Amino acid sequence: MGKIAATHGFPPFIHVDSEILILGSFPSSVSRKHSFFYMHPQNRFWRVLSLLYGEDFVIADIATKKALLAKHRLALYDVVESCLIQGSRDNSITEIIPADIPAIIAAANIKQIFANGKTAGNLFDRFFPAYAPITTTLPSTSAANAAYDLTKLVESWRAVVEAPANRSLQERRLSRQRS
Repeated sequence: MGKIAATHGFPPFIHVDSEILILGSFPSSVSRKHSFFYMHPQNRFWRVLSLLYGEDFVIADIATKKALLAKHRLALYDVVESCLIQGSRDNSITEIIPADIPAIIAAANIKQIFANGKTAGNLFDRFFPAYAPITTTLPSTSAANAAYDLTKLVESWRAVVEAPANRSLQERRLSRQRS
């Protein structure tokens, strides 16, 4: 199977209150078919978020996933807007046109960026080096990342929950509960 020219095909998920942006490299063919992020059943992204936030992102439909993402002030997109790719293999990506990440960041109050995997992190660093101070690369939630079982992924991804943006959200919620 050869490479095909592919475009992202669906918009970023971003809410005006989003403070954390999670970036993948490029959506899988399954995600492009469903027009939403991390839709391949073997990708562990939604399981990781479920364990981190104590809410079931896994069985949720797309509308509920969006509501949960908004509740936790999370935005999602990918570094690559279009490329040549073979299947869904990150290591085959060439002829890259990067996404307009500055516009996504400007659409909300993004304080922290997390790259989902080395490919996303390396591409982000290559195209958007100015954001390095607020960017952390985490291990990929892809099933292809066999070096990380679910427990190890959750430990690494705890950085999202512990990010300053999330800590300030938790403090605001506690303050409202005390009032």
